[in-house]
Amino acid sequence: MSRFRRTTLLAALAVATAALSTAVALPAPASAALPTAAIALGDSFISGEGAGAYTPVVDANGVAQGFPGWTAPNSNAYFCHRSANASLHRATLPGIQNRFNLACSGGQPHDMAAASSARTNGRQVAAQLDQLRAVAQTNDIDLVLLGLGSNNSSFTFGNVAEKCANRFIADAWTGWWEFWAYLNGPVPQEPCSDADLATAAQFSAATAETTAAVRQLLTTLDQVDADGQHRIVFQDYTNPLPLELYSSFHEEDSRDDTRDKFRALGAERYAAGCPIHRASLAPGHRFSQGLGTLVKSTRDTLAAEFPADDLVYLNVQRAFDGARLCENATSPSGALATPIRLQDSPPNGTFVTSLSGKDKIAIQKIANTCATYFQTCQESWHPNATGHQVLGQCLTGAATTAARAVSCVRASNGSITVS
Repeated sequence: MSRFRRTTLLAALAVATAALSTAVALPAPASAALPTAAIALGDSFISGEGAGAYTPVVDANGVAQGFPGWTAPNSNAYFCHRSANASLHRATLPGIQNRFNLACSGGQPHDMAAASSARTNGRQVAAQLDQLRAVAQTNDIDLVLLGLGSNNSSFTFGNVAEKCANRFIADAWTGWWEFWAYLNGPVPQEPCSDADLATAAQFSAATAETTAAVRQLLTTLDQVDADGQHRIVFQDYTNPLPLELYSSFHEEDSRDDTRDKFRALGAERYAAGCPIHRASLAPGHRFSQGLGTLVKSTRDTLAAEFPADDLVYLNVQRAFDGARLCENATSPSGALATPIRLQDSPPNGTFVTSLSGKDKIAIQKIANTCATYFQTCQESWHPNATGHQVLGQCLTGAATTAARAVSCVRASNGSITVS
């Protein structure tokens, strides 16, 4: 319930109580009102992946898991990467007393009503709805920030990013006549196309899957929320890369990314955080727009099914305009997303920031570390701490608007507008 509505209701109750008390003495209230709470549910763009300051996560057995080491199984609950810098904690939310980040990096629609560990590559955490029910026992849930759709049974953001980056790296360091393999086999060297990222059929299936999961969420909220008043903000996704790279990243040593082998250019783009073919950028943005359509469609479908619920679509696709990786000459400095960063083997927490001078065998070893210990590279291309601060401003606007759909846009001077 909004602070304005809560204050109005309390005032009305006070008048009624004063009038009634002249006739009969009223018993003391049975208990104090529950504290108000905001909840974050969903995947990595909500949990705070890339923003650092990760907090312990309670696993499915009720044990708080701190950092377990770089070589621990990626299924460890800690690698949900719930950040103290996540947008939920950076937003200004009038009337909210408590905040609970229940999102998990890699979260899928499946994880709403079922334990994440019950699916392939899931983490050892309870169903997010079970975690929500636990919070609702001691809190009045007034706001839910939801980010869901980029990971599903058809495709995941991590796989999409890995596919396009690996193709670029393979193309930069390997000749077409050379045969070498990553752990999962040979890597194609052509730029990513739309079909490589997600087909229309996959988007359709993902939309249905996401809608079904959020329907369960809304039903649960209506059952467990103390006063039945809550706003759900459906946030979509922002692309970490621009539609075009800054001109200084177009070629190096007179070689661009349309020819065979371009190691100096590959090293330059990796250092800047954007190991990607220029031809992959437009399909990547169409993929991001498709995710936005998925999220908005889910919101609109459920708004018709739950007309009494307060559902707001938050479009953040332009929240990083002018500050994406390799959009400026100083990248990754000043960017709002985390650059792709890998570790050598065995992983020890030291990220490789330069690939200059490394041959294809060294590159293969580094890439295989990411494949074997995904936690060493899963922050790549997610909003960083500053990016989550921006997304927090977006959430502030969505939490207080009267509109049912809003867009969060970054201007050239860095100011953020939600309208």
